[in-house]
Formats: sequence, structure tokens, C-alpha cells
Amino acid sequence: MPRVAALYRHPIKGFTPERLDELTIQSDGRVAGDRVLAFRFADAAQPEQRDGLDYWPKSKGLALESFPTLAALQVSYDHVARRVRVTYDDTLLVDVVLDADGREELTEIMTAFVLDSPEWKLLQREGRLPLVLVGDGEHARFQDRSKGFVTLHSTASVDAVGDVLGQELDHRRFRSNVVIDGADAWDELAWTGEVRIGDVRFTAEGPIVRCLAPHANPDTGIRDARILTALTRDIGLPEPTLGRLLLLQDVSGAVGDTGGSGGVIRVGDEVTVC
Repeated sequence: MPRVAALYRHPIKGFTPERLDELTIQSDGRVAGDRVLAFRFADAAQPEQRDGLDYWPKSKGLALESFPTLAALQVSYDHVARRVRVTYDDTLLVDVVLDADGREELTEIMTAFVLDSPEWKLLQREGRLPLVLVGDGEHARFQDRSKGFVTLHSTASVDAVGDVLGQELDHRRFRSNVVIDGADAWDELAWTGEVRIGDVRFTAEGPIVRCLAPHANPDTGIRDARILTALTRDIGLPEPTLGRLLLLQDVSGAVGDTGGSGGVIRVGDEVTVC
């Protein structure tokens, strides 16, 4: 029986996640405290629309696919106190409450960090500065897809990629909320119908097609693993897919939808595919 091996949330879109023992799945199907903040380019501070829902394409803000050095930042978030703490190489960069002054300080420090990184030239393009910190720190809204989704992959699938590359891969590279063990490699790609994690019921949606983000080492921020070519050329998948999207039953995916029966999922919970 597959079980939950690890749980993650990403308070700031595009930054390395924090590992938790449990996650709260809100009634709109999103993880509480997950991607509640994002740094957007100056000309992309308002959402686009896709399928009638707000959509925030990661290509128009700070994200690992273009800014791999961000992976080396460690973020912790107290969503009750709305307090963000960011460290780099064991050095505290910022620790602020998300009031007006705290948001300004956080934005200034993160802008300076990127401008001092190897990707600094990307911020020199027209329309990118000043960066804009969006999100209220409460509502999860900056997932890669307009419906949000909870994301899941298995340890066996990541191990299979690591075997091809001859290196051990950290699960944080793949930016999933849920990591499971007890399943064979690639089993999750074939899931259909209901998926139950503990007492929370989801519907299996599409597989996750990967971008360059997993190439970045979550400790160093250096691209040191050729994940995409391993998935397609070496393993033979038609697309560089790893992991599954899960949509809470009875929700539309809109931020704040109260139609679903959320709940808490925990490390050790059984995962049942019906």
C-alpha cells in the first residue's frame, strides 16, 4: 500500500519548499500556505485569465526555470503570524512580518539577491523592474496552473531518474506537495479516478510535464542534473513527465471555492487509488 513519505509547501512561488509533517487541504483544493506569495515582473503584476480563472504564468516572475540560484534560498513561513524568514548559506537575509514595511524590505532584499546572482541580466530586460510582491500571505493562488491542484510524485520514479543519471536526486527538486513510497516507478502516471490520501478525496488529473526547474540543486542553486533529457531520451517517456496532478473532489479550482471537503493529510497516511 502506498503511503505518504514526505510533505512540502512552497510559501513563495519559485523558491525552495519547506518540509512539514502535515498539510491542510483547503476547501478550494489548494494547500494552506502554499504559493501564497510571488515576485512578479513590473509589467505582470496582474493575473491573466485561463478557463475563466486567474492564471499567473511563471515565466513572468521569479521562478526556478529561469532563476535557478533561487533554489539555494531557505524559506520558512508562519502563516498565522504572516511572517517570512529567508536564509542563504546559513546567513539570515530577512525576517519580516507581511505589513507594508515588511513587504518593501522583503522585495528590496530579494531584488538585490537576484541582481547579485548569475541570472542578474534577466532582470535588466524591459518591463521587469521593479519587482512586485503579490499575494496576501493567506490565499494560495500562484500555482503553475489556474486550477491550483495538489501535486504528487513517488520516490520510485525519482529513484529511476537518479539511476539513469548516476546520482541521488533530492525530492525537493520536483516541487511536489506530496511524495509517496510503496508504489512502483511511474505508477502515478497511469492513475485515473479517485485518489484518497488519508481521509481526503481527490480526482487524478493529468501528469506533470516538467520544465527546467528540477535541474537546479535545491542546496546550491546550480543546474547539475539533466532531468529533462533523462526522462525523454534515456527513459523513453514521450514527454518529460514526472508526477501527478490531484484536484480535490467537488471543486472548480477557483481560489476561495468552498465546494470541496478538504482536510489534513499527514506523513504516513495511506494512499488509495480507486
